[in-house]
Amino acid sequence: MGPEAQSTPSSSESKSSFSMSKFTEILTVAPLPNGRSWVLRNPFGYDVGYEDSGETIAVPAGFTTDFASIPRFLWSILPCWGKYGNAAVIHDYCYWEQKYTRKRADEIFREAMGVLCVGWFQTMILYWAVRLFGWIPWRANRKAKANGVQRFLDPIPKKVFDWNPG
Repeated sequence: MGPEAQSTPSSSESKSSFSMSKFTEILTVAPLPNGRSWVLRNPFGYDVGYEDSGETIAVPAGFTTDFASIPRFLWSILPCWGKYGNAAVIHDYCYWEQKYTRKRADEIFREAMGVLCVGWFQTMILYWAVRLFGWIPWRANRKAKANGVQRFLDPIPKKVFDWNPG
């Protein structure tokens, strides 16, 4: 895809045992010059449990994500971006904000992968990876926030070369 990527489940993808849940917007992102992060160009969200449940995770425009934090040596079988990309953004945001417990954030990730019709095997690998190793980024995010680190770009760059991390 070009400098901006859009992803949303098609109507056939959203029909599953989790069809009551839904993503509230189309995910629109742009890559950042570091080659590892993307910035949300528009707000993005997810209705937890079922549509209009009153429990919505609202990710604001400007949030930066690395999608699924998968070690590079596994990318050939499990890339950082895949059918689970939308769910990974919601999970990244939950891990950053920490308004849910880590376990609940991981359960929402699993639920959201169901909405996207990610295969059972891939869902279980990703879910158990965050259950077993998610404490590492969870603690790192807590420490980063305590040290004043931000994961939001304001203003959102119009072009990736407008972004200056310093």
